[in-house]
Amino acid sequence: MAWPDGRYIQASVFFSRWLLAPFLLGLLLCLLLLIYRFFGDLIALTLQLPGMNWHDLVTNVLNLVDLALTANLVIIVIFSSYENFIRRIDPAAHPDWPEGLTQVDFGALKQKLLGSIVGIAAVDALAWYFDLEKEPDTSKLIWVLGFPVTFAVVMLLLSVADWLTARRHGKPE
Repeated sequence: MAWPDGRYIQASVFFSRWLLAPFLLGLLLCLLLLIYRFFGDLIALTLQLPGMNWHDLVTNVLNLVDLALTANLVIIVIFSSYENFIRRIDPAAHPDWPEGLTQVDFGALKQKLLGSIVGIAAVDALAWYFDLEKEPDTSKLIWVLGFPVTFAVVMLLLSVADWLTARRHGKPE
């Protein structure tokens, strides 16, 4: 039996990118779950508002912001994965689409993902800070503040690495 040439293997590997499609559809369903949770929390907040102090109000609003940032993160992953692995999106065919959805390379994806994670962690840290009176645990405060700072440092280091790579390959900065 003759060994097949690499065309079949290459075609199989190339076709395997479509195995990502169920994951992307699952993430779309997760967006629906986030919408459900957002409006559930919003309704609960509205009903509790008359007896609520401003710290609790701000904390609950920050939780809604968290859900919105998480939804943004899911959208970034969906569009980037689709664009990078399944099929290229032609920006000319969709002039009204935001550029951030149709032209996300891996460098931009890393920055957007880490930026979203830093934003989510910062919102959580701020919400925790507002509840400091209820839970005065300074060791937890260090962890809560250290998490977004760590991701911000990683984001900065990745930016520098991407910039150095672009310079080495002669790409515009």
